[in-house]
Amino acid sequence: MLRGFLTVGGWTMLSRVLGLVRDQLLAALIGVGPVQDAYQIAFRLPNMFRRLFGEGALNAAFVPLFSSLLATEGPVPARRFANETLSVLIAWLTLLTVGGEVFMPGVLRLLAPGFAHDGVRDTLAISLSRITFPYLVLICGAALVSGVLNGMHHFGVAAAAYVSFNVVGIAAIVLLPPYVGGVAHAAAWGVTASGVIQFGILLYALHRAGMTLHPVMPCVTPRIRMLLGRMAVGLLGSGITQINLMIDTIIATLLPTGSVSLMYFADRVNQLPLGVLGAAAGTTLLPVLTRHLARGEMADAHAVHNRAIEYALILTLPATLGLILVADPVMMTLFGHGSFSARDAVLSGQSLRAYALGLPAFVMVKVLSPGYFARGDTRTPVLIGLMTLALNLVLNLIFMHPLAHVGPPLASSIAAIVNMMVLGIVLLRTGAMHVTDGLISRLSRMSACTAIMGVVVMLCCLLTPAGHMMEMGGTARLLTLGAVMAAAMATYATGLHLTGVIDMGRVSAAIRRRLGLRPTSPRA
Repeated sequence: MLRGFLTVGGWTMLSRVLGLVRDQLLAALIGVGPVQDAYQIAFRLPNMFRRLFGEGALNAAFVPLFSSLLATEGPVPARRFANETLSVLIAWLTLLTVGGEVFMPGVLRLLAPGFAHDGVRDTLAISLSRITFPYLVLICGAALVSGVLNGMHHFGVAAAAYVSFNVVGIAAIVLLPPYVGGVAHAAAWGVTASGVIQFGILLYALHRAGMTLHPVMPCVTPRIRMLLGRMAVGLLGSGITQINLMIDTIIATLLPTGSVSLMYFADRVNQLPLGVLGAAAGTTLLPVLTRHLARGEMADAHAVHNRAIEYALILTLPATLGLILVADPVMMTLFGHGSFSARDAVLSGQSLRAYALGLPAFVMVKVLSPGYFARGDTRTPVLIGLMTLALNLVLNLIFMHPLAHVGPPLASSIAAIVNMMVLGIVLLRTGAMHVTDGLISRLSRMSACTAIMGVVVMLCCLLTPAGHMMEMGGTARLLTLGAVMAAAMATYATGLHLTGVIDMGRVSAAIRRRLGLRPTSPRA
């Protein structure tokens, strides 16, 4: 599981870094304003459906069924089930896409009600959304193929394919604007083109893995009926974070122009640790946990779940505190170029702090949810999800006017914390998760090391020559921020080593073995 965790996390990290480059281009070329707002809504629309239907409910329901079939009945029934699922999925999503293209103005009235009073944003958002919406079919198909690969424990290829999204996006932003009417339209065409490429890469990878999928006549077989039933009740449970973010976006369209953009860039930075750690932990944990439970290995299942919690939080905790302490310099260093001003960086940094407060909870929801999905229980996360959805909506309405662009992120973080707590309490009370004294001890030591790291970061910020990194030039700020991060990493790693959470000697030896280097022997 650790090998899969690091593989998925590594490829996801590369994808997120390229995503930051793509977002830097959008910030520099478009800035914060009506055009950026319109594009972000056009991008979030298919992306929301992707994470709900493709990576959310479908993945949570499909992977356990496929893994169980593969383990108990062999590859032929598993391939047949995958073919049936792919055909039903593509047929249904194609109908949904056609309906979305026809009724796009009405769809945006629901998802971006604030645009109705702004003719520029409304017209542009409709145009861009019609370009990006076919991405829904392509990327959900790609998510299914990724689920098959993950069920076969081919984690690397599935994670690597998503790098192409940002590669194609960057190329489109750089090359297409003169031919399609501007940067926003170029970025929109890049989204759809990337879906074609990702789907193709994953189908080829699956063929190389020995399981070629072929479309069949869509038919609701008993297994498909079971899958759809689990998807229906698991839709809210697995996609609660995305639904909460969409509520944030809806509320943001009712705020002053630019709020959608400010929240987007803050969320992109927050998504770096969330996507790398949360997605890696959830993706690799689900099939491993399912296999142990199918074999009746309860002790191993508990141990694997606890280890996944440690893997996820060992980097999430310092990332959370770091983002809170240096949010403004981070936003200015990453996006403070071209049309993105210093004021935009400060405002977006405020949103980032609010998102970062809930970062551990966002990650833990992804780690705790497989505890239900691996047991075929999608009902409980739905009930918990409905409660947190209602809480998020109420908090958004309370915060939106006094806190503006900080309100929706703060509401989402509070809702995620409640979601995490309830998911964990139910797992503990039902015996589906067993927290050992060793886990509590390791998490306590991680938290103490994080606090010490935070003190070092604050001292470094106070000791900078200008007194504050926001006052520096671009190169000086980049170097200073890099030095602060290096000091923070060194402090945290040293603390983990001294407290016995990790053994740096073993880590170093493992890295040397991975690189094919022989350990050096002491001289006589």
